[in-house]
Amino acid sequence: MDRQEILSHIDHTLLKPTATWADIQALCQEAVTCRTATVCIPASYLEQARAAFPGLALCTVIGFPLGYTTTQAKCAEAADAVIKGADEVDMVVNLGWVKDGLFDQVTREIAAVKAACGGRPLKVIVETCYLTREEKIALCGCVTRGGADYIKTSTGFGTAGATLEDVELFREHIGPGVSIKAAGGVKTEADLVAFLEAGCSRIGTSSAVKLLTGGQAGTY
Repeated sequence: MDRQEILSHIDHTLLKPTATWADIQALCQEAVTCRTATVCIPASYLEQARAAFPGLALCTVIGFPLGYTTTQAKCAEAADAVIKGADEVDMVVNLGWVKDGLFDQVTREIAAVKAACGGRPLKVIVETCYLTREEKIALCGCVTRGGADYIKTSTGFGTAGATLEDVELFREHIGPGVSIKAAGGVKTEADLVAFLEAGCSRIGTSSAVKLLTGGQAGTY
């Protein structure tokens, strides 16, 4: 797997709360130069990024990073993100509902947010570090029945990130229309290759461009 193929699966990500517009511009320019799948940025920068980089695929996050905002709030966030220029949306599930076993409610929320995305791809972050094996399997069903496009391992803000074991578990239990995104802790080129070979279609990371280009995105 060559480096450009790896980069084509990367959501080049910057979600730090202190990210500035200068930081976001640098991220977007790296993504353009290196031809990553998307950039994943805070929603507050979508309009500026769309104006400055009209051909770049933009992703943002909603209900992030804790997931316990109301369904109505998540839908409003998703709809507003689309208006502001988002091409893809990553949402966090309500982990309290998961722990309560309210999987039908989780499914309904996913379906509602998917509808609010106006046809854009929806990735559902399940935050695996807080889940039992049984909860992970149940959430594969929720994501599938809710009509989402991806199941995503992690926010990157939890106690741990993606594991190959979780990717394999997802592959066994998601529906045929659902893809997998790994995020959190994917730090080396070997990690990137391993997660892609395990079945991930996307990887969310802030380090892939620097890692694969020797820190010189513009020369790749």
